[in-house]
Amino acid sequence: MAEPTALHIRGVLLPEREHRDLWIRDGHVAFEPVPRAETVATGWVLPGLVDLHCHVGLAAEGEVPPHEAERQAPADRDAGVLLIRDAGSPADTRWIDDRDDLPRVIRAGRHLARTKRYLPNYGWEIEPDELVAYVEQEAQRGDGWVKLVGDWIDREIGDLGPCWPRAALDAAIRRAHEFGALGVRGVGDRGGRGDRRPEAAAIAPHGAAAGRLILAINRRAPRRRRSRPARAGGAWRDCRPRAAP
Repeated sequence: MAEPTALHIRGVLLPEREHRDLWIRDGHVAFEPVPRAETVATGWVLPGLVDLHCHVGLAAEGEVPPHEAERQAPADRDAGVLLIRDAGSPADTRWIDDRDDLPRVIRAGRHLARTKRYLPNYGWEIEPDELVAYVEQEAQRGDGWVKLVGDWIDREIGDLGPCWPRAALDAAIRRAHEFGALGVRGVGDRGGRGDRRPEAAAIAPHGAAAGRLILAINRRAPRRRRSRPARAGGAWRDCRPRAAP
């Protein structure tokens, strides 16, 4: 079976309230049909931006109070964002799902980092023998992907270095897949980038390959949807996973 060349969306396009078909290919939206496109959604379609790297509930010092998180989400919305790809946060932001006036969120749960090898108060700081258990936890807490800190400053060498032994990382990624989640390794400029392999699903999370990442999340994770119409560019209404209540 041939791979789809584009995404197809059918629905009521807002604010015009016209029934339209849209095709998305190579980052561009068109009204002309594209051969072998995959229909990914039907419903209400509202154009908006996607924030590919966002941390609602997080600031420089770590988790922020609820009132500050409630300020962050509307700020993204007011800039035109209707879908947020959360790239890791210690805060529980599921309250956003109950707000029709805020963007939808695809969550990664909390960062998984090696002890004293990441920013304080951001992630769970653990050792390799704990990694699989924490991946299980965050795979269930998030919306289809898990954020691993793949490399960070290694004080013994004074430079970036891998945080996890290969065996521990591979086992954790496999476990994430078993839970229907995609394991994504956050990497710096060196270190972890030299250890690429399919089972590790190693993708730098700062926007690189983000479109494919979101599709992979949608296809791997269990589909947990609510019945209300999509606001986040209709494209994700029928294919994006929802967090468990």
